[in-house]
Amino acid sequence: MSIPFSFELFPPRTAQVAERMPDVARALGALGPEFISVTFGAGGSSRDASLGVLEMVRDLGGARPLAHLTCVGSSFAEAAEVIAEFVDHGIVDFLALRGDPPQGMDEADDFLGDLRSAAELAQLIRGVRIARTPCELQTVGPRLDRWQVRRPSDGLLAVAAYPNGHPQAKSIEQDYDTLLAKEAAGANLAITQLFFEADDYLSFVEGARAYGVTMPILPGIMSITSIARLERMAALAGEAVPEKWRRALEGCRSDGARRELGIAQATAMCHDLLDGGAPGLHVYTHNRVDEPIELLCRVGAVDRTLVAA
Repeated sequence: MSIPFSFELFPPRTAQVAERMPDVARALGALGPEFISVTFGAGGSSRDASLGVLEMVRDLGGARPLAHLTCVGSSFAEAAEVIAEFVDHGIVDFLALRGDPPQGMDEADDFLGDLRSAAELAQLIRGVRIARTPCELQTVGPRLDRWQVRRPSDGLLAVAAYPNGHPQAKSIEQDYDTLLAKEAAGANLAITQLFFEADDYLSFVEGARAYGVTMPILPGIMSITSIARLERMAALAGEAVPEKWRRALEGCRSDGARRELGIAQATAMCHDLLDGGAPGLHVYTHNRVDEPIELLCRVGAVDRTLVAA
């Protein structure tokens, strides 16, 4: 049985990374992912760059592009304009996010625009997409039926989920309420933020199902191959750095050993997730190709002989 998988990329921040992005899009697209998502800077700061990478994903990689959008700093009209621009360029699948405060601001500041939640953004995306695409959408993903999107004209409308709770949520029940509201607004797929134990995800999904959430919940995975990356990922997830992971990485004597450890840990967790019923794997790539491919080969989602060829 094949294992569905997808990737996340972010717009290049340097000329060196921009130069290799076409090769990244081709290499990842050739593996046959369900989709490749591309992040979006706060307040539209990477709008053009995001659109450029999304078009590379589609045109060079032959994969289904999924655009991140956030509520940060946008008026209702500005957000609708961005959605319409993406749809007019053939980008019709989205990940709706509330978004984090821009650098220098915190949660106490009013950093949002007219849209106050991912659910509101999802509603807007759905409305603009229907208005701009009266006919059924042309999809390019190889196995899209796995996500149970019944009407092609709806496309993918993904949202975020937080297995260990959103940092600003007062309880896990509040997280379930929020996820349920996103589904009611039209979301048909949830993608989790990073977590560090398979049970974090499996327990969250069990609770969400009991709360009434029915859409697929896809685990977000990354090979943690350095202490710097571990600290960064923990900060993004709003969690404390897992000390056993830190100690394991600190015990390695070389970058090669840390790479092997990170991929091996991620592989083991992926097996546990899939055995526990996860519908696939969403791999955060950091715009790398080697580590995501090695992970998917070890899990059995990608045929190593085809990659070598």
